[in-house]
Amino acid sequence: MTLNQAFEILKNAGGINAARIIIKNWKKLPRFRILWAAKQLRRGVPVAKIIHEKWFYGLNFYTNKWTLDPRPDTETLVEAVLKEHKKNETNQIKILDLGTGTGCLVASIIKNLPNASGIGIDKSFFAVRVARKNIKNFGLKDKIKIIKNNFNSKLSIGKFDIIVSNPPYIAPGDKNVNEGAKHDPKIALYAKNNGMAAYEVIAKNSPLWLKPGGKIYLEIGKDQGLDVRDIFVHQGWNFIESFDDLSGIERVLIFGR
Repeated sequence: MTLNQAFEILKNAGGINAARIIIKNWKKLPRFRILWAAKQLRRGVPVAKIIHEKWFYGLNFYTNKWTLDPRPDTETLVEAVLKEHKKNETNQIKILDLGTGTGCLVASIIKNLPNASGIGIDKSFFAVRVARKNIKNFGLKDKIKIIKNNFNSKLSIGKFDIIVSNPPYIAPGDKNVNEGAKHDPKIALYAKNNGMAAYEVIAKNSPLWLKPGGKIYLEIGKDQGLDVRDIFVHQGWNFIESFDDLSGIERVLIFGR
């Protein structure tokens, strides 16, 4: 199959941008592979799930069907952490990432904070494998440890200066999920109690892991700010600050004690 033939097939299946990205990333273009990719595009599968790559905060992450693809909105959380801590070049910073997925949060933050180290937790065996692959690819194995566990349990993992999380926050049955997200693992998207269940667990258990004066940085869904604030304030947390994403939507909340 020629390059032009492959490009036309992919363009007709998923648009010109998808065709360009796939052609650029695949060095070889056997017919069966191009036809398979075109079929995936027609099903609405995101390009990242086809080529197993997604750029996030300047890093190229491996991703697959077992993990949530890193999204630009989540870069807001990275920016929020770095805004406060990037000038800190002396004190060691320990970071805990709850529900790490691809490891995009903890890896992106620590890649930009030379004095930081951390742990990422995920209950999915397959997500843990993906995160470990990314941590190794970025040369961060000495700084980041990935653990398979449920953060609903009372883990003995020490105390941290920062807790970050992009937990599942979509209510089961929500019809507003975009087509691409339908190909992400449901475990990374949906949470009980109208999308609030993970926040309730984090608010309850985080005192076990946060140092005095430490902070929690959370990604939230659209219009969830008041509900998440209520959950944390009820558990004795103080709301500190919020950050909007590039679309002007409140995306990150910060809490402390």
